[in-house]
Amino acid sequence: MKARVYISLKNGVLDPQGKAISNSLHGLGFTAVGEVRQGKTIELDLADMAKDKAEEEVERMCQQLLANTVIENYTIELLD
Repeated sequence: MKARVYISLKNGVLDPQGKAISNSLHGLGFTAVGEVRQGKTIELDLADMAKDKAEEEVERMCQQLLANTVIENYTIELLD
């Protein structure tokens, strides 16, 4: 089983990388772009286990290591 974790900054947290991307896109003529928020994706290969157990394990990984829950949100996607 595979899992994908999508991590992004919470609303209200400054995103200097997103701002730099936005400025660069505007500089290249993409003026229709508004605010840009940058994030990350983590892909995990998991041992075979029940889907609810896998989701529980990945949730614990996010809480303990993968995401800074003070300033970041995350979502988990499980893939067969």
